[in-house]
Amino acid sequence: MQAVHDFPEKSGSASNRTARVLADRAAGEAYVASVCFKHGPPRLTGVELEFTVHHADDPARPLDPDVLATALGPHTPRTLRPDSPASPLPAGSPVSLEPGCQVEISALPQASLRELDAAVTADLHHLRDRLARHGLVLGESGIDAHRAPRRLLHTPRYAAMERRFAPIGPGGLTMMCSTAGLQVCLDAGEPEHYAARWAAAHAMGPPLLALFANSRVHAGRDTGHASARWLAVQDTEAVRTRTAAVAGDPAREWAGRLMDVPLMVLPRGDRPWDAPEGLTFADWIDGRGAGALLPRPTVADLDYHLTTMFTPVRPQGYLEIRYLDAQPPDEWLAPVGLVSALLARPATVEKVREVCAPVADRWTTAARRGLADPELAAVAAALADLGCAELGATGLAEESITEISESVQGRAYRSRSEA
Repeated sequence: MQAVHDFPEKSGSASNRTARVLADRAAGEAYVASVCFKHGPPRLTGVELEFTVHHADDPARPLDPDVLATALGPHTPRTLRPDSPASPLPAGSPVSLEPGCQVEISALPQASLRELDAAVTADLHHLRDRLARHGLVLGESGIDAHRAPRRLLHTPRYAAMERRFAPIGPGGLTMMCSTAGLQVCLDAGEPEHYAARWAAAHAMGPPLLALFANSRVHAGRDTGHASARWLAVQDTEAVRTRTAAVAGDPAREWAGRLMDVPLMVLPRGDRPWDAPEGLTFADWIDGRGAGALLPRPTVADLDYHLTTMFTPVRPQGYLEIRYLDAQPPDEWLAPVGLVSALLARPATVEKVREVCAPVADRWTTAARRGLADPELAAVAAALADLGCAELGATGLAEESITEISESVQGRAYRSRSEA
C-alpha cells in the first residue's frame, strides 16, 4: 500500500520534511503538485507484485505468520519482525507485507522491460524457493480464493484502518487482508504530454481491468464477479478510491483533492492512530475543528496523507497504475508489457483515449462482468491489438514479445468468441 520505488525522490531530506511546517492550503497544494507529477521523458518502468501466501498442503489453512517470517528470513519486513534486517531480494526488490500477510515485492525501476523482466524473474525465483522450503506457495489470483479475511499484522496504521472501515461494510477488511494487485509504475512524462498520459492511464482502466480480471472466487465461494478484488477496493471510502478528474491540469486537480480528503489515520506514537472524524488536511492546516488541537502539519505529514489514497491511478512523482488483479507469478509480464506499450508514444496514447472513450467510466461493470460485457470485450480486443503492435518499443526480446502477444490476444479474442 506504500510505494518504495527508486523513482525521483521527494524534495528535501526526511528531516527537513519533518521540520517544515505548512503555512497554508496554498503551500500544501503547491507541494503536492510538485512531488506527485515530476516531468521528464518517460524513461523508467517499475512493478509492484502482491501475492496471497498459502500453505502448499492446504491452501485454506490459516497462514502462520511465524512460518512466513522463518521462510522470508533476512527479507522479513519489520512490520512482522521489528528486529529483522529487512534486506532486499538479490536483484534489489524490497519486500513488504499487507495486513493479511500478502507478500509484495517492489521491483526497482529499470530503463527497459527486458531489464525489469530479468530483475523480477530473479527475485521471484529466490522468493518462491525460500517459501517452498517451508511449505508455502504464492497465490495465483487477485483475491484469496480459499480463506476469509483476517488481519495478521498488528501495526497502529492497520488497526486504525480496520476500525475506520468496519462501519462501512466488509469491503475494507477484505481489501486489506484478502486482495492482491499488480501495480505498473511509469514516469509521468514530459510537460506537454503528461496530462494525456494521465487521461489515457485512466481511460484504459475498465477494459484492462476486465481483460486481466481473475478474482471471482473468494474464501471458497463464487462471488459471481469477475474482479471481486476491485469491488472490495471500491467498497471502502469513495473519497479516497474514486477515479480522479482527468480534465484540466492533473497536478492542480489532484493537489486540491488531497486537501479536501479527510485524514484516514494520524500517526501518534504509542497512542491509537484513529484520525478525528471528518478532519480534512485543509482543516488541519487552517486549524479548524479538531485541527486546532493538533500541532501544525508538516510536509512529512502530507507525505503520509498521500499514502492513504487508493485511486485507480495514483501519482507518486510517477504514475502508479493500481487497477489490475494480481496474476500468477509466471504471468506478470504480459499486463506490464501491454500497459507500457500502450503509453509508449504520444500517438499511441491518443489512440488509446479514442478507443477507450465509450467505456472509460465503466469501472463497476468491468469488475462485475469482465469480458462478458460486449462493449468492454470489444475495446479490450482493440487495446490488445494496439498494444501488441507497440511492444517493440519496450526493449523486450522478440521471444518475449511473441509470448506476450499470444497471451494477451488469445485472452481477448477467446472471450469474444465465447461470448
